[in-house]
Amino acid sequence: MAGIATDITVALGLVGRTLRRRLHGEVEPAPDLDAFRARFDEALAGVEREHVARCEWITLPATEPPWRDTGIDLQAGHEVTIFCAGRVYASKALDIWVTPKNQIWTRVGATGSVRSSSRASQSFEAEETGRLFLGNCFPNDWSTREGERLQDDRVYRGVSGETRIAIVEWNGSARDGLEALVAAGDPDALASGELERLSGAGRPPEGWHYLWHLGEGEMYRAHGAGAIDCEVEGDVGILQKPVDFPFAPGCRLEWDWQVDALPGTAREDTLPSHDYLSIAVEFDHGWDITYYWSTALEPETGYVCPLPNWKHREYHVVVRKGEAGLGALQSEGRDLYVDHAEHLAAHAPEAKRIVGIWLIANSVFARQRGACRFENIRLVSGDRELKVL
Repeated sequence: MAGIATDITVALGLVGRTLRRRLHGEVEPAPDLDAFRARFDEALAGVEREHVARCEWITLPATEPPWRDTGIDLQAGHEVTIFCAGRVYASKALDIWVTPKNQIWTRVGATGSVRSSSRASQSFEAEETGRLFLGNCFPNDWSTREGERLQDDRVYRGVSGETRIAIVEWNGSARDGLEALVAAGDPDALASGELERLSGAGRPPEGWHYLWHLGEGEMYRAHGAGAIDCEVEGDVGILQKPVDFPFAPGCRLEWDWQVDALPGTAREDTLPSHDYLSIAVEFDHGWDITYYWSTALEPETGYVCPLPNWKHREYHVVVRKGEAGLGALQSEGRDLYVDHAEHLAAHAPEAKRIVGIWLIANSVFARQRGACRFENIRLVSGDRELKVL
Protein backbone atom coordinates (compact mmCIF):
# COMPACT_ATOMS: atom_id res chain seq x y z
CA MET A 1 0.00 0.00 0.00
CA ALA A 2 1.15 3.56 -0.64
CA GLY A 3 2.98 5.45 2.10
CA ILE A 4 2.08 8.78 3.67
CA ALA A 5 4.08 10.79 1.11
CA THR A 6 2.24 9.12 -1.75
CA ASP A 7 -1.13 9.62 -0.04
CA ILE A 8 -0.40 13.35 0.30
CA THR A 9 0.78 13.63 -3.31
CA VAL A 10 -2.35 11.92 -4.61
CA ALA A 11 -4.62 14.01 -2.37
CA LEU A 12 -3.01 17.25 -3.59
CA GLY A 13 -3.51 16.11 -7.16
CA LEU A 14 -7.17 15.44 -6.44
CA VAL A 15 -7.56 18.89 -4.86
CA GLY A 16 -6.18 20.37 -8.07
CA ARG A 17 -8.59 18.27 -10.11
CA THR A 18 -11.52 19.54 -8.05
CA LEU A 19 -10.42 23.17 -8.43
CA ARG A 20 -10.19 22.74 -12.21
CA ARG A 21 -13.64 21.22 -12.26
CA ARG A 22 -15.03 24.12 -10.27
CA LEU A 23 -13.44 26.66 -12.61
CA HIS A 24 -15.04 24.91 -15.59
CA GLY A 25 -18.41 24.50 -13.90
CA GLU A 26 -18.08 20.71 -13.88
CA VAL A 27 -18.76 20.17 -10.17
CA GLU A 28 -22.31 18.98 -9.74
CA PRO A 29 -24.14 21.21 -7.24
CA ALA A 30 -25.74 19.66 -4.19
CA PRO A 31 -29.51 19.17 -4.46
CA ASP A 32 -31.84 21.84 -3.09
CA LEU A 33 -33.61 19.85 -0.38
CA ASP A 34 -36.27 22.46 0.37
CA ALA A 35 -37.19 22.57 -3.32
CA PHE A 36 -37.27 18.78 -3.37
CA ARG A 37 -39.75 18.72 -0.50
CA ALA A 38 -41.92 21.39 -2.11
CA ARG A 39 -42.10 19.45 -5.39
CA PHE A 40 -42.89 16.22 -3.58
CA ASP A 41 -45.56 17.70 -1.31
CA GLU A 42 -47.24 19.34 -4.30
CA ALA A 43 -47.41 16.07 -6.19
CA LEU A 44 -48.50 14.07 -3.16
CA ALA A 45 -51.34 16.52 -2.56
CA GLY A 46 -52.75 15.40 -5.91
CA VAL A 47 -52.86 11.75 -4.87
CA GLU A 48 -56.25 10.57 -3.65
CA ARG A 49 -56.36 9.81 0.07
CA GLU A 50 -57.42 6.24 -0.66
CA HIS A 51 -53.78 5.58 -1.50
CA VAL A 52 -51.89 7.49 1.21
CA ALA A 53 -52.21 6.66 4.89
CA ARG A 54 -49.58 9.22 5.90
CA CYS A 55 -46.42 10.99 4.82
CA GLU A 56 -43.73 11.95 7.32
CA TRP A 57 -40.53 13.90 6.63
CA ILE A 58 -37.17 13.16 8.24
CA THR A 59 -33.93 15.12 7.90
CA LEU A 60 -30.98 12.87 8.65
CA PRO A 61 -27.61 14.59 9.18
CA ALA A 62 -24.66 12.63 7.82
CA THR A 63 -22.99 12.84 11.25
CA GLU A 64 -25.79 10.91 12.98
CA PRO A 65 -25.02 7.22 13.67
CA PRO A 66 -27.76 4.62 13.14
CA TRP A 67 -30.52 4.23 14.11
CA ARG A 68 -33.04 7.11 13.86
CA ASP A 69 -36.40 6.25 15.40
CA THR A 70 -38.97 7.66 12.96
CA GLY A 71 -41.83 7.39 15.46
CA ILE A 72 -43.78 5.41 12.86
CA ASP A 73 -45.25 2.09 13.99
CA LEU A 74 -45.93 -0.21 11.07
CA GLN A 75 -48.43 -3.03 11.12
CA ALA A 76 -47.43 -6.34 9.56
CA GLY A 77 -48.48 -6.36 5.92
CA HIS A 78 -48.48 -2.58 5.49
CA GLU A 79 -46.46 -1.24 2.56
CA VAL A 80 -44.13 1.73 2.71
CA THR A 81 -41.99 3.70 0.27
CA ILE A 82 -39.21 6.07 1.25
CA PHE A 83 -38.02 8.77 -1.17
CA CYS A 84 -34.64 10.40 -0.58
CA ALA A 85 -32.61 13.38 -1.75
CA GLY A 86 -29.33 14.65 -0.43
CA ARG A 87 -25.60 14.22 -0.37
CA VAL A 88 -23.02 13.00 2.14
CA TYR A 89 -19.50 14.35 1.76
CA ALA A 90 -16.41 12.39 2.68
CA SER A 91 -14.43 15.44 1.51
CA LYS A 92 -15.76 18.67 0.01
CA ALA A 93 -12.21 19.71 -0.91
CA LEU A 94 -11.83 16.56 -3.03
CA ASP A 95 -15.49 16.56 -4.14
CA ILE A 96 -15.96 13.02 -2.82
CA TRP A 97 -19.53 12.24 -1.85
CA VAL A 98 -22.16 9.52 -1.90
CA THR A 99 -25.83 9.52 -2.81
CA PRO A 100 -28.77 8.32 -0.69
CA LYS A 101 -28.60 5.01 -2.52
CA ASN A 102 -25.26 4.32 -0.83
CA GLN A 103 -26.29 5.86 2.48
CA ILE A 104 -29.85 5.25 3.68
CA TRP A 105 -30.97 1.88 5.02
CA THR A 106 -34.17 0.87 6.78
CA ARG A 107 -35.09 -1.55 9.55
CA VAL A 108 -38.42 -2.51 11.11
CA GLY A 109 -38.20 -3.30 14.82
CA ALA A 110 -35.21 -3.12 17.13
CA THR A 111 -33.81 -6.43 15.86
CA GLY A 112 -35.15 -6.54 12.31
CA SER A 113 -32.90 -7.10 9.30
CA VAL A 114 -31.52 -4.05 7.51
CA ARG A 115 -32.68 -3.21 3.98
CA SER A 116 -31.07 -1.30 1.15
CA SER A 117 -32.13 -0.23 -2.32
CA SER A 118 -30.44 0.16 -5.67
CA ARG A 119 -31.96 3.66 -6.02
CA ALA A 120 -32.87 6.71 -3.94
CA SER A 121 -36.22 5.10 -3.18
CA GLN A 122 -37.19 1.92 -1.39
CA SER A 123 -40.52 0.11 -1.11
CA PHE A 124 -41.24 -2.82 1.15
CA GLU A 125 -43.94 -4.64 3.06
CA ALA A 126 -43.52 -4.83 6.82
CA GLU A 127 -43.02 -8.51 7.60
CA GLU A 128 -43.93 -7.96 11.24
CA THR A 129 -45.39 -5.21 13.37
CA GLY A 130 -42.74 -2.81 14.61
CA ARG A 131 -41.19 0.66 14.66
CA LEU A 132 -39.55 1.96 11.47
CA PHE A 133 -35.91 3.02 11.82
CA LEU A 134 -33.63 4.80 9.33
CA GLY A 135 -29.86 4.66 9.36
CA ASN A 136 -26.80 6.17 7.71
CA CYS A 137 -24.32 3.55 6.53
CA PHE A 138 -21.36 5.41 4.98
CA PRO A 139 -18.61 5.82 6.15
CA ASN A 140 -19.20 2.85 8.43
CA ASP A 141 -20.22 -0.65 7.39
CA TRP A 142 -22.59 -3.24 8.80
CA SER A 143 -21.13 -6.10 10.81
CA THR A 144 -24.47 -7.87 11.30
CA ARG A 145 -27.74 -7.99 9.40
CA GLU A 146 -29.40 -6.34 12.39
CA GLY A 147 -27.43 -3.14 11.83
CA GLU A 148 -24.46 -3.38 14.19
CA ARG A 149 -21.49 -1.40 12.86
CA LEU A 150 -17.99 -2.51 11.90
CA GLN A 151 -16.21 0.66 13.10
CA ASP A 152 -16.75 2.91 16.09
CA ASP A 153 -19.54 5.40 15.44
CA ARG A 154 -17.05 8.24 15.85
CA VAL A 155 -16.27 7.81 12.13
CA TYR A 156 -19.49 9.71 11.40
CA ARG A 157 -17.88 12.87 12.79
CA GLY A 158 -15.65 13.02 9.72
CA VAL A 159 -18.42 13.47 7.15
CA SER A 160 -20.87 16.26 6.34
CA GLY A 161 -24.13 16.83 4.52
CA GLU A 162 -27.63 15.52 5.07
CA THR A 163 -30.46 13.54 3.51
CA ARG A 164 -34.10 14.60 3.30
CA ILE A 165 -36.46 11.61 3.41
CA ALA A 166 -40.20 11.33 2.71
CA ILE A 167 -41.76 8.27 4.33
CA VAL A 168 -45.05 7.34 2.68
CA GLU A 169 -47.20 4.65 4.23
CA TRP A 170 -49.74 3.42 1.72
CA ASN A 171 -53.33 2.39 2.42
CA GLY A 172 -53.03 -0.32 -0.20
CA SER A 173 -50.17 -1.56 -2.30
CA ALA A 174 -47.05 0.45 -2.97
CA ARG A 175 -47.47 -0.17 -6.70
CA ASP A 176 -50.94 1.38 -6.75
CA GLY A 177 -49.73 4.34 -4.72
CA LEU A 178 -46.68 4.87 -6.92
CA GLU A 179 -48.79 4.77 -10.07
CA ALA A 180 -51.07 7.43 -8.55
CA LEU A 181 -48.03 9.54 -7.65
CA VAL A 182 -46.73 9.26 -11.22
CA ALA A 183 -50.08 10.52 -12.49
CA ALA A 184 -49.94 13.41 -9.99
CA GLY A 185 -46.60 14.70 -11.25
CA ASP A 186 -43.85 12.19 -10.43
CA PRO A 187 -41.42 14.57 -8.60
CA ASP A 188 -37.83 14.03 -9.75
CA ALA A 189 -39.03 10.84 -11.52
CA LEU A 190 -38.68 9.01 -8.22
CA ALA A 191 -42.06 7.26 -8.37
CA SER A 192 -41.63 6.01 -11.94
CA GLY A 193 -38.08 4.98 -11.09
CA GLU A 194 -39.28 3.01 -8.08
CA LEU A 195 -41.91 1.26 -10.20
CA GLU A 196 -39.17 0.37 -12.66
CA ARG A 197 -37.02 -1.00 -9.85
CA LEU A 198 -39.91 -3.07 -8.48
CA SER A 199 -40.49 -4.52 -11.94
CA GLY A 200 -37.04 -6.09 -11.83
CA ALA A 201 -34.90 -3.53 -13.64
CA GLY A 202 -31.26 -4.12 -12.83
CA ARG A 203 -31.87 -7.57 -11.37
CA PRO A 204 -28.53 -9.41 -10.99
CA PRO A 205 -27.66 -12.26 -13.37
CA GLU A 206 -29.02 -15.66 -12.36
CA GLY A 207 -26.91 -17.36 -9.70
CA TRP A 208 -25.25 -14.12 -8.61
CA HIS A 209 -26.13 -11.69 -5.81
CA TYR A 210 -24.89 -8.37 -4.46
CA LEU A 211 -22.79 -8.38 -1.29
CA TRP A 212 -25.43 -7.66 1.32
CA HIS A 213 -23.60 -5.09 3.46
CA LEU A 214 -22.65 -2.92 0.44
CA GLY A 215 -26.26 -2.89 -0.68
CA GLU A 216 -28.21 -3.65 -3.81
CA GLY A 217 -27.05 -2.35 -7.18
CA GLU A 218 -27.83 -2.17 -10.86
CA MET A 219 -24.36 -1.95 -12.40
CA TYR A 220 -24.17 -5.59 -13.49
CA ARG A 221 -26.34 -7.07 -16.25
CA ALA A 222 -26.41 -10.46 -17.94
CA HIS A 223 -25.15 -10.29 -21.53
CA GLY A 224 -26.62 -13.33 -23.19
CA ALA A 225 -26.07 -16.66 -21.48
CA GLY A 226 -22.32 -16.49 -20.99
CA ALA A 227 -21.23 -12.95 -20.13
CA ILE A 228 -21.84 -10.19 -17.61
CA ASP A 229 -21.67 -6.48 -18.43
CA CYS A 230 -20.72 -3.86 -15.89
CA GLU A 231 -21.23 -0.10 -16.06
CA VAL A 232 -20.64 2.07 -13.02
CA GLU A 233 -20.49 5.80 -12.36
CA GLY A 234 -20.54 7.32 -8.88
CA ASP A 235 -21.54 4.02 -7.32
CA VAL A 236 -20.06 0.88 -5.79
CA GLY A 237 -21.12 -2.76 -5.77
CA ILE A 238 -19.83 -6.29 -5.44
CA LEU A 239 -21.53 -9.10 -7.34
CA GLN A 240 -20.89 -12.52 -5.80
CA LYS A 241 -21.30 -16.15 -6.82
CA PRO A 242 -20.80 -18.86 -4.20
CA VAL A 243 -18.50 -21.71 -5.23
CA ASP A 244 -16.87 -24.67 -3.50
CA PHE A 245 -13.51 -25.56 -4.99
CA PRO A 246 -10.47 -27.20 -3.37
CA PHE A 247 -7.42 -24.99 -2.97
CA ALA A 248 -4.18 -26.78 -3.76
CA PRO A 249 -0.89 -26.23 -5.61
CA GLY A 250 -1.52 -25.41 -9.25
CA CYS A 251 -5.02 -23.99 -8.64
CA ARG A 252 -5.73 -21.26 -11.19
CA LEU A 253 -8.29 -18.55 -11.94
CA GLU A 254 -8.83 -17.90 -15.65
CA TRP A 255 -11.12 -15.35 -17.25
CA ASP A 256 -11.70 -13.17 -20.29
CA TRP A 257 -12.68 -9.54 -20.06
CA GLN A 258 -13.08 -6.49 -22.20
CA VAL A 259 -12.50 -3.26 -20.31
CA ASP A 260 -13.83 -0.26 -22.21
CA ALA A 261 -13.40 2.47 -19.58
CA LEU A 262 -11.44 2.70 -16.32
CA PRO A 263 -13.21 4.48 -13.43
CA GLY A 264 -9.99 5.63 -11.77
CA THR A 265 -8.07 8.84 -12.44
CA ALA A 266 -5.00 8.15 -10.28
CA ARG A 267 -3.12 5.26 -8.69
CA GLU A 268 -5.65 3.22 -6.78
CA ASP A 269 -3.67 2.33 -3.65
CA THR A 270 -4.74 5.40 -1.65
CA LEU A 271 -8.07 5.94 0.09
CA PRO A 272 -9.33 8.94 -1.95
CA SER A 273 -8.42 7.39 -5.33
CA HIS A 274 -9.59 3.80 -4.85
CA ASP A 275 -11.76 3.44 -7.96
CA TYR A 276 -11.39 0.25 -10.01
CA LEU A 277 -12.96 -2.74 -11.80
CA SER A 278 -11.85 -6.22 -10.75
CA ILE A 279 -12.48 -9.92 -10.29
CA ALA A 280 -11.81 -11.47 -6.90
CA VAL A 281 -11.39 -14.90 -5.35
CA GLU A 282 -12.74 -15.40 -1.82
CA PHE A 283 -11.06 -17.99 0.39
CA ASP A 284 -12.52 -19.91 3.32
CA HIS A 285 -10.53 -17.85 5.84
CA GLY A 286 -12.45 -14.68 4.88
CA TRP A 287 -9.83 -12.84 2.79
CA ASP A 288 -10.02 -12.28 -0.94
CA ILE A 289 -7.49 -11.46 -3.64
CA THR A 290 -8.85 -9.09 -6.25
CA TYR A 291 -7.24 -8.66 -9.68
CA TYR A 292 -7.71 -5.36 -11.46
CA TRP A 293 -6.68 -3.13 -14.35
CA SER A 294 -4.88 -0.05 -13.01
CA THR A 295 -4.68 3.44 -14.43
CA ALA A 296 -1.09 3.97 -13.24
CA LEU A 297 0.38 1.10 -11.20
CA GLU A 298 2.63 -1.51 -12.77
CA PRO A 299 1.41 -5.10 -13.24
CA GLU A 300 2.17 -7.37 -10.28
CA THR A 301 1.91 -4.46 -7.84
CA GLY A 302 0.16 -5.76 -4.73
CA TYR A 303 -1.20 -4.10 -1.60
CA VAL A 304 -3.71 -4.44 1.21
CA CYS A 305 -6.92 -2.51 0.55
CA PRO A 306 -6.57 1.11 1.74
CA LEU A 307 -10.22 1.38 2.82
CA PRO A 308 -10.65 1.12 6.62
CA ASN A 309 -13.59 -1.29 6.33
CA TRP A 310 -11.62 -3.63 4.04
CA LYS A 311 -8.01 -3.50 5.19
CA HIS A 312 -8.37 -6.70 7.19
CA ARG A 313 -9.91 -8.81 4.42
CA GLU A 314 -8.88 -7.78 0.92
CA TYR A 315 -5.66 -7.73 -1.12
CA HIS A 316 -5.26 -6.10 -4.53
CA VAL A 317 -3.05 -7.29 -7.39
CA VAL A 318 -2.59 -5.32 -10.63
CA VAL A 319 -2.78 -7.39 -13.84
CA ARG A 320 -2.80 -4.62 -16.47
CA LYS A 321 -2.00 -0.92 -16.63
CA GLY A 322 -3.09 2.12 -18.62
CA GLU A 323 -5.01 2.51 -21.86
CA ALA A 324 -3.19 -0.10 -23.95
CA GLY A 325 -5.62 -2.92 -24.65
CA LEU A 326 -8.79 -1.12 -23.62
CA GLY A 327 -11.75 -2.00 -25.79
CA ALA A 328 -10.38 -5.42 -26.77
CA LEU A 329 -11.09 -8.84 -25.30
CA GLN A 330 -8.22 -9.98 -23.06
CA SER A 331 -7.56 -13.44 -21.64
CA GLU A 332 -6.09 -13.66 -18.15
CA GLY A 333 -4.81 -16.40 -15.87
CA ARG A 334 -3.43 -16.42 -12.32
CA ASP A 335 -1.82 -19.16 -10.25
CA LEU A 336 -3.85 -18.67 -7.08
CA TYR A 337 -1.64 -20.87 -4.94
CA VAL A 338 1.43 -18.81 -5.81
CA ASP A 339 -0.41 -15.52 -5.34
CA HIS A 340 -1.78 -16.62 -1.97
CA ALA A 341 1.70 -17.59 -0.78
CA GLU A 342 3.22 -14.33 -1.99
CA HIS A 343 0.51 -11.89 -0.96
CA LEU A 344 -1.73 -13.38 1.75
CA ALA A 345 0.55 -15.63 3.77
CA ALA A 346 1.52 -12.71 6.01
CA HIS A 347 -2.11 -11.71 6.61
CA ALA A 348 -4.23 -14.86 6.66
CA PRO A 349 -4.03 -18.51 7.71
CA GLU A 350 -3.70 -21.34 5.22
CA ALA A 351 -6.67 -21.64 2.90
CA LYS A 352 -8.29 -24.96 2.10
CA ARG A 353 -11.10 -24.00 -0.23
CA ILE A 354 -12.29 -21.24 -2.55
CA VAL A 355 -15.79 -20.21 -1.54
CA GLY A 356 -16.70 -17.34 -3.85
CA ILE A 357 -15.99 -15.40 -7.02
CA TRP A 358 -16.65 -11.66 -6.92
CA LEU A 359 -16.95 -8.94 -9.53
CA ILE A 360 -16.15 -5.53 -8.03
CA ALA A 361 -16.93 -2.06 -9.37
CA ASN A 362 -16.09 1.15 -7.50
CA SER A 363 -16.50 4.67 -8.86
CA VAL A 364 -17.47 6.51 -5.67
CA PHE A 365 -14.33 8.63 -5.42
CA ALA A 366 -13.73 10.12 -8.88
CA ARG A 367 -17.34 9.52 -10.04
CA GLN A 368 -15.95 8.61 -13.46
CA ARG A 369 -17.57 6.00 -15.71
CA GLY A 370 -16.15 2.50 -15.69
CA ALA A 371 -17.31 -0.21 -18.10
CA CYS A 372 -16.31 -3.81 -18.82
CA ARG A 373 -17.57 -7.28 -19.73
CA PHE A 374 -16.61 -10.60 -18.12
CA GLU A 375 -16.67 -13.96 -19.90
CA ASN A 376 -15.36 -17.52 -19.45
CA ILE A 377 -14.62 -17.32 -15.72
CA ARG A 378 -13.32 -20.65 -14.49
CA LEU A 379 -11.35 -22.31 -11.70
CA VAL A 380 -8.87 -24.98 -12.78
CA SER A 381 -6.85 -27.45 -10.72
CA GLY A 382 -5.18 -30.38 -12.49
CA ASP A 383 -7.87 -32.17 -14.50
CA ARG A 384 -10.64 -30.51 -12.52
CA GLU A 385 -12.43 -27.42 -13.82
CA LEU A 386 -15.33 -25.38 -12.47
CA LYS A 387 -16.99 -23.05 -14.97
CA VAL A 388 -18.21 -20.04 -13.00
CA LEU A 389 -19.48 -18.05 -15.99
